[in-house]
Amino acid sequence: MNDKSQTKTRIPGEPGIWAFVTGDLLVFSLFFILIAIGNQDQGDVFSSARSTLDLRFGLVNTLLLLTGSFFVAIGVERYRLNDGRDNRIWFRLAIISGVIFLINKLFEWNTKVSDGLTPMTNDFYMYFFVFTAIHAIHVFVGVVILSFLHKKSQTPFTREAQRGLESGAIFWHLVDLLWIMLFALFYLV
Repeated sequence: MNDKSQTKTRIPGEPGIWAFVTGDLLVFSLFFILIAIGNQDQGDVFSSARSTLDLRFGLVNTLLLLTGSFFVAIGVERYRLNDGRDNRIWFRLAIISGVIFLINKLFEWNTKVSDGLTPMTNDFYMYFFVFTAIHAIHVFVGVVILSFLHKKSQTPFTREAQRGLESGAIFWHLVDLLWIMLFALFYLV
């Protein structure tokens, strides 16, 4: 086999982002376990509380984050192709998706509090408010990162810039993955 027939596979992003993702997934895994235990120990409470959630909020937020990830993936790919097209629009669209997610989440929290449902109501709502707030912080950080990606995508192509864009995209995809799990555990189980 000659050297030309062997292709070297490169893991996207910087190694540090993968360490961060691993740590964050471990922490959120503990959150998911706590929710599952609460659901098992207080099935009636969790079932009753879950029925008071508006599935539309959760579905809209899921679609927003998944669409944002699609936009980020296109933006990174367009930068990688270095074809002269304006790839910044894709990062702008992803930023808009993240901001709308946060606004939608604020409306949902406000609706729950207006209905008298707070973290003090029961364990379900304590988990719901705390863990979705921690996730919202991730989304906010992700929007800030996307703003940097938008700026970085305006620079001429370099491998270093590409790795930076990939690292930011990896974080944004992590935010999606975490939301999908929270969505399933809070809205669907």
